[in-house]
Amino acid sequence: MALARNRRSSRTVDYWPGFVDALSTLLLAIMFLLCVFVLAQFFLSREITGKDEVLDRLTSQVNELTQLLALEKSGKQDLEDSLANLQASLAESEGERSRLQQMLNQGAGASDAADARISTLNETLDAEKQVSARAMSQIELLNQQIAALRSQISAVEGALQASEAKDVTAQAKIADLGRRLNVALAQRVQELNRYRSDFFGRLREILSDRENIRIVGDRFVFQSEVLFPSGGSELNPEGQAEMRKLAAALLDLAKEIPPEINWVLRVDGHTDNVPLSGTGRYADNWELSSARATSVVKFLIANGVPADRLVAAGFGEFQPLAPGESDQARATNRRIELKLTEK
Repeated sequence: MALARNRRSSRTVDYWPGFVDALSTLLLAIMFLLCVFVLAQFFLSREITGKDEVLDRLTSQVNELTQLLALEKSGKQDLEDSLANLQASLAESEGERSRLQQMLNQGAGASDAADARISTLNETLDAEKQVSARAMSQIELLNQQIAALRSQISAVEGALQASEAKDVTAQAKIADLGRRLNVALAQRVQELNRYRSDFFGRLREILSDRENIRIVGDRFVFQSEVLFPSGGSELNPEGQAEMRKLAAALLDLAKEIPPEINWVLRVDGHTDNVPLSGTGRYADNWELSSARATSVVKFLIANGVPADRLVAAGFGEFQPLAPGESDQARATNRRIELKLTEK
């Protein structure tokens, strides 16, 4: 009969080494994808930063050229107005000259005065013609400068369009990498959720489904009366026993969670809405909730849980589970919540 048992045990196939190899290969592949994504994100960020700086410089040049063009157009308009005034004055002078010429023809006695007046008008007319010629020369120069500015603006706009096209391509690459990262992170979240379910299942088995210890959503909830005396933050003997069970379950789970999952156990302290007198050890419910969460964390550390895997937070009475002023609602709101999450 012993021989038959030996034969049955020899036919048993151990699948565990193959499962461990497959899981290790999967984890290595995920780490490789994350490394590739980080490197790609780094180089793309450097490239986009450089392109953004070039784009900013080009935009600044366009703004400066646009301002220069506006100033040149304003100067051209002023010269054109001056030219129009000079042409009006020239026309008026020519009219005056014609009138004086008629007076000269009509009256011989006033010929000397008329000649002097005509000479003066001719000199004025020549001076105004010279000013008009200089104005036309300046207008031609401004037209050339405006044409050159337009050519520069066209070149800058072409460079801007090319830079925008490259930026669109880079944004598409970043979107694709972001999609891949989201897929990888979703896989990590699913894996952490699996370990969280295992952790809560073990705690439920260890703590025997007590009424004052329950699961609410993704959190494990201890009523404060189980762990602390009224108004105090020191764990009572019953609370210490429960926390030792919690520490043992957490240490067992930590051995199974892969090291690349950066998990923490968050300990949240909550109180009811009854204000403290302010004359005791704690001034208000903020201090009491924070002290209770810290007391739990320190006790877990003392029982072997690594400190870098624990977080303590106090919420006072501002995150109630049960609304209302009844004793039952207040008792429900006095609690310690445990949440297995990622840093």
